[in-house]
Amino acid sequence: MSRLPILQAGQSYTFSKYFDLPYAPGDILSELGCTYQRSMLELPLYRGELNYLDFLQRYLQRNILRVNPISETAKREVLIAPILLEVCGQTENQLNIEYPINVNELLKGNLDYYITSSQNLLVIEAKQSDLSRGFTQLAVELIALDQWVNSDNSMLYGAVTNGEDWRFGIFYRQERLVIQDIKLYRVPEGLEELLRVLVGILTS
Repeated sequence: MSRLPILQAGQSYTFSKYFDLPYAPGDILSELGCTYQRSMLELPLYRGELNYLDFLQRYLQRNILRVNPISETAKREVLIAPILLEVCGQTENQLNIEYPINVNELLKGNLDYYITSSQNLLVIEAKQSDLSRGFTQLAVELIALDQWVNSDNSMLYGAVTNGEDWRFGIFYRQERLVIQDIKLYRVPEGLEELLRVLVGILTS
């Protein structure tokens, strides 16, 4: 059964505009030539030492108690950025913030956080709330990144977070398939597992 298109010809769509679209992620991604699934992902896990774990745990707990992160900007500064900076410190990678991409009129905007390593690429999308619609935006960003970068990576990793909840996704480039992980990682109580996934992605 056919339906009217969601994306209008001649219109310009930034990444953030996809967050506002009130449609199912599968319907939106199909118009970009991709399919969408939800599943339990087996993400890479780093098995080595995290010598900053105790410090970061205390630091984030203090931030949660002392700062009322009601805005997206506040959550980025007090919860998300500290985690990513420690991960980049351990993996010796650069943290790109507000990284601009312009593929075409359907795929353009800024990535909140973008980390590249010799093994993988990782995009982090920060949202104040509604991780479901935030994941749709993340998926579109991964689709754009697929066309923006020239690499041999068969998968592109991403995560959407409100600072306390994190949800991962993978874009399988050859199959043009986006899979959303059904698992949530919680901060601060699940910080160690989250860190092991983030470091694992960048070093696997």
